[in-house]
Amino acid sequence: MSIRRLPSELVNRIAAGEVVERPASALKELVENALDAGSEAVRIRLTAGGLELVEVADDGCGMSPDEMRLALERHATSKLPDDVLDRVTSFGFRGEALPSIASVSRFTLGSRVRGADGWRIEIDHGATVGEGPVSLPPGTCVRIEALFDKIPARRKFLRSPRAEYAACLDAVKRLAMARSDVAFVLEHDGRRILSLQPTTPPQRVAELLSAELDRNGIGIDCERNGMGLTGVVSLPTFNRGLADQQYLFVNARPVKDRLLVGALRGAYRDLIARDRHPIAALFLSVPLVDVDVNVHPAKTEVRFRDPTAVRGLIVGGLRAALDEASQKSATREQLAAPVLWTTSATYDQQPGRISALPTSPQSMPAGATAVLEEARALFDHAPPAARAEPAVAEIPKYPLGVARGQVSATYIIAEAEDGLVIVDQHAAHERLVLERMRAAREGAAVARQPLLMPEVVDLEETDCDRIAAAAEELGGLGLEIERFGPTSILVRATPAALGKTEVSGLLADIASELAELGSAFSLQEKLDHVAATIACHGSVRAGRVLSVAEMNALLREMEVTPRSGQCNHGRPTWVKLGHAEMEKLFGRR
Repeated sequence: MSIRRLPSELVNRIAAGEVVERPASALKELVENALDAGSEAVRIRLTAGGLELVEVADDGCGMSPDEMRLALERHATSKLPDDVLDRVTSFGFRGEALPSIASVSRFTLGSRVRGADGWRIEIDHGATVGEGPVSLPPGTCVRIEALFDKIPARRKFLRSPRAEYAACLDAVKRLAMARSDVAFVLEHDGRRILSLQPTTPPQRVAELLSAELDRNGIGIDCERNGMGLTGVVSLPTFNRGLADQQYLFVNARPVKDRLLVGALRGAYRDLIARDRHPIAALFLSVPLVDVDVNVHPAKTEVRFRDPTAVRGLIVGGLRAALDEASQKSATREQLAAPVLWTTSATYDQQPGRISALPTSPQSMPAGATAVLEEARALFDHAPPAARAEPAVAEIPKYPLGVARGQVSATYIIAEAEDGLVIVDQHAAHERLVLERMRAAREGAAVARQPLLMPEVVDLEETDCDRIAAAAEELGGLGLEIERFGPTSILVRATPAALGKTEVSGLLADIASELAELGSAFSLQEKLDHVAATIACHGSVRAGRVLSVAEMNALLREMEVTPRSGQCNHGRPTWVKLGHAEMEKLFGRR
């Protein structure tokens, strides 16, 4: 078979396969062109989710008739005046969008330069069917109708109007966040969906994301090595089942980059369940020479010169902000309002009531260390003495209150000055054990409890290989093991914080964790995941009856422990009903 040149119509359709996947991708290209034209307002109209009509009108610089004809040729662009591809500041630069879209739809391009007459060009699936003068305000208006009508092989892969509309709305939201200085209007089937006026980036994000994010969000603003990161993320306990509200931008360009998504996920490790996702709008600024935007036809992915530094900025910046808000819990309807507290190294003389103490031994006053150890000893060893505590006239000013009882041997009920606190004892203690292990690992070796008789655990050979390869790191967590044949592991010691635990189940869970993490995670991240698994095995289980002293000791330790607002899997550890909320429940107001 001889080599031949492809017809221009076929070339355009092939290019359309890369650029125009669905109405949302065509809409994205048109809005980007409008923004690059210097528009101050962009108006968008959709019919049937964009399957029947996509129209984008702007008040930008406009085009002359000759420029319009040139814009409909492949690889014709006004966005690379000096042909420097590594310093692109515009959204578009390839010059493929308009001819590609025009080759697979009924396409109408109208434009007018200020001080001149308007002009219109009509194209039907790649063939020009007419052009002439038109009455238009300054700017450009593009209409796309009957997308893929003459290409049934592509049309059948489009989804329902509702699904296509959702994708179009997402594309508009991303671009509206990227350019908060531009007004946006979006109409769908004659109904106005969005009407956004020029504003600041934080206000635009607040308008487009969850209305509850103002109470359950954390502001981000950090810099490192010439790069900057700003935006907002949600508390770990304020999350979603889908990652559909994660908006990531690089130099104001909306992207869906795997490195950035992975870094966002890594920042929430052990703070959120694996099937849950945070809400985020993050704006990353990177020197132009350190990022390549020419790696994907749709410009949704980028490549960084130093991806490790970018990941470090995102993970480090988010972790620092999350740690500062680590004792907050999400508020939803009647649920807990975040408690902002400070701790003091004081304690009263009432038996069983030990006040909040700092966790750093260097910062503790004389005698405070012994008090904290007494509380932990009570929590670990005291037999159940009571299920409730008599009411007193004055409630001590503890952030999480004092224990009043236990429900279903799972939930601690505490009374605080400003309401009723409900604590999930397993979730709370799980976090406390993990943070103790982390603190011990950072300061010195984690305390371990040698087994009187070493225990042999049988596992799959591949699981044994993974655990044996991590033996040194597991030893740093207090788990002393060694290989004992092809399919066995010998356990000589376990972390002291676990107390009695089922060793076989613990190793099986650790093997599963290591298999799932694979090689994509750093050693530190793997250790954090494994530590969370170990902590889960050593925490107080639901169903265990606690004494009042044990409950109060748990509450006091929660008040001084980082990230105590959520367990290792991202679930809230406590909720609060304020006095006003309780009065509403009982019709008192």
